[in-house]
Amino acid sequence: MVKVNFTSHNKEVYCNLGDNLLEVARNENIFIDAPCNGSVSCGKCKVKLLKGKVDTEKTLHIKDEEWKQGYILACNTKVIENIEIEVPSKLSSSMYGMKIEGSDKKKDKQIFDRAKNIIETHNLDFKTNIVKTYIELDEPTLDDNISDADRLERYVRNNLGYNEIDFKLELLRNMPVIFRESNFKVTITYVKKKNKITILNLESGNTQDKLYGVAIDIGTTSVVVCLVDLYTKEVIDKASSGNAQLKYGADVIHRIIYSTKKNGLKHLNDAVIKETINPLLQSLYIRNDIHKDNVVTLVVAGNTTMSSLFLGVYTDYLRQEPFIPPFLKSPKLMGEDIGLNVNDSAYVYLAPSVASYVGGDITAGVLSAGIWASDENILFVDLGTNGEIVFGNKDYMMSCACSAGPAFEGGGISCGMRASNGAIEKVSIDKENLNPELTIIGKCDPVGICGSGIIDLICQMLLTGIIDRRGKIHKDLNNNRIRFNEHDIGEYVLAFKEEYNLENDITVNEVDIDNFIRTKGAIYSGASTLIESLGMDFSVIDKVYIAGGIGNNLNIENSILIGLLPDIEREKFNYIGNSSLVGSYLALISKDAKSKLQEIGNEMTYVELSVYPTYMDEFISACFLPHTNIEQFPTVKSLLED
Repeated sequence: MVKVNFTSHNKEVYCNLGDNLLEVARNENIFIDAPCNGSVSCGKCKVKLLKGKVDTEKTLHIKDEEWKQGYILACNTKVIENIEIEVPSKLSSSMYGMKIEGSDKKKDKQIFDRAKNIIETHNLDFKTNIVKTYIELDEPTLDDNISDADRLERYVRNNLGYNEIDFKLELLRNMPVIFRESNFKVTITYVKKKNKITILNLESGNTQDKLYGVAIDIGTTSVVVCLVDLYTKEVIDKASSGNAQLKYGADVIHRIIYSTKKNGLKHLNDAVIKETINPLLQSLYIRNDIHKDNVVTLVVAGNTTMSSLFLGVYTDYLRQEPFIPPFLKSPKLMGEDIGLNVNDSAYVYLAPSVASYVGGDITAGVLSAGIWASDENILFVDLGTNGEIVFGNKDYMMSCACSAGPAFEGGGISCGMRASNGAIEKVSIDKENLNPELTIIGKCDPVGICGSGIIDLICQMLLTGIIDRRGKIHKDLNNNRIRFNEHDIGEYVLAFKEEYNLENDITVNEVDIDNFIRTKGAIYSGASTLIESLGMDFSVIDKVYIAGGIGNNLNIENSILIGLLPDIEREKFNYIGNSSLVGSYLALISKDAKSKLQEIGNEMTYVELSVYPTYMDEFISACFLPHTNIEQFPTVKSLLED
C-alpha cells in the first residue's frame, strides 16, 4: 500500500501500488474534472505533484512550463510511491459553484407563468389525482373492536365513497401508534383510482395544508430540483448543483462506457441519487421546514441516458448500432424503489423519451414550449451537451439529436470550464489593439471560459481579423496576444498571468476553435437537415425557441455570425429557460398535462441523422465561419464584406 496526500483537501488516502490517480481520487469522493473520463484526450484533469514520484508521461495537453512546475494528468498517472498532490481549486469546486440558469426568481416566475398560460389556454385542468383529507375515526370499544386497518377502510367506504384501500407495509407498522397518539384524528394522503385508493401517508392531526410535489431536471451537467405546493401550484423553492456524475465523464458516451466497468453502473446511480438529488432535496426541506413524507409525487425529466442511469438500468446498447434504448415510457415507480429522499410511497413519473438520444428532457421541453398546440412553425433547440432539436407545430413534430459534445459546457476547450465563478461569460475585442474586455461570473479573476464566452470570443476574433473563416489565426499579425507554438499551432491570449496573478496564461488555440466550430456545425446542420427532411428550409420558421443552460447569456447576433443559428429575423428568437424543468413542473401540477406529455412522447417522429443521406455533407459545409455557402447568411456576408 502507498499513501496519497491530497493537500488541497487535507485528506490522506491509501491505495495499491500502480493504481490510477484519477480512480484513487474518485474512490475517495475527491472531485477532479475529467470530461473525457480518463481517456487522456481533454487534458482537464491536471493536478500538481508536490512530493514523490509517479509513473506518468508528458502529453500535448501539458505545456513545458506546466511540466516544470509539476503538473501531471491524473488520468495518465500511476501511483508508485507515497506522494503529495494538489488539486487546483477550479477542478475541485466547479461542480458545486456552477451557475445554474434560471436562478432569478422574477425571471423564473415569468417562465413558469408563460407555460401555465399555455395549459390554461388549451383547457387542460390543473388537477392531480392526489388528495389529502383530514378524518376523525370512531374510537374502538368492546362493541366496536374491528382492526385499525378495517376501521380506516370502513371510514373511507362510508364517507369518501371508495370500496377498497391499499397501502405499504411501513404505513401499517406506524398505524396503531399514530391512531392512538392522535385520538384517531388523522390526515391521510391518497391517490384516487376509480373505486379504490392507495394511501401514501398517514399523519397525526390535521395537516391538510402541507402537500408537496417535486419537479426534477436531470441534466448531463447540472441537476435542478423544484419544490411545489400542490394546492396553490406555486413553486416554493429551487435548488441546483452540478451532476455528480461529472467525475465519470462530461458527456453521455463517456458515462455509458464507464457504466460497463465493474460497479460502474452503481457508481453512476449513486452519484445522481445519493450525491446529487437527495442532498438537494434535503436542503429544500431544511430551508422550508418540510418533512420528506409530505412530498408525495415527483416528475423527473432527463435525456435517455440520464433517465436510465437514474433507475440504474444498463445503458451500453444505447451507443451501439442500432441504438436501442432500454425503455421509453416510465415504469411504475415509488420513492423507495429508487432510494429518493421523499415519502417511500411517493409516485415517481419519468418524462417519456422518443429515442436513444432524444429523451424526456426534450418531451418535457416541448410540452412547456407549447409546440403541440401551435399553428406556427417552431424550431426548438436545446443547447446542451447533446444538442437536441425539434421542428413542428400542432400537426406534426420532428426531432433529431446532434453530436455536439460538451463544448457548450467548456469541454474540449483547453481553458474551457462550466459556468461557475471565474468563468469568462462575455468577450469583446478592441479592433485596434486586439485587447479583450472580459465579463466574468462572480466578478472575480478569470479561471477559464464557458460556452457563451467562447461564442463571443470566436465571433470577435473573426470580426477583428484574428482568425479567418476556417478558424485559423493569421500569422502576419504583430501582437503580443498572438503566438504560435513549436507545432505551429496558433493561440490567442485572453488573460496574461501577470494581469491576474495566475499560474499560467489563459489562452484559446486553433484546436479549441476547431472543436467549437464542429460543435456549432453539428447544431446548424442538424436543424437544416431536419427541416430539409420535410422539403422546407429556414424561411418557413415562425419562431425559434432556445432552451438549455447556455441560452440565458447567449448573444443571438454573435451566434448567427459564427453559423450556430440560422440567419433569419432576430425577433423570431426567444429564450425559454430550463424547458425540461418547466415541463416537469406542468406534468406535476396537472394530470392533463402529464397525459399530454405522454402523447408528445408517442407522437414525435425521430430522424436518425447518422444514416440520413445528406447530413454529413451538410455538417462538413457547416464547419466553417459561418458556413461554406455564405449566401445562407446574407446579413453576415454584408458585415464581413464591410
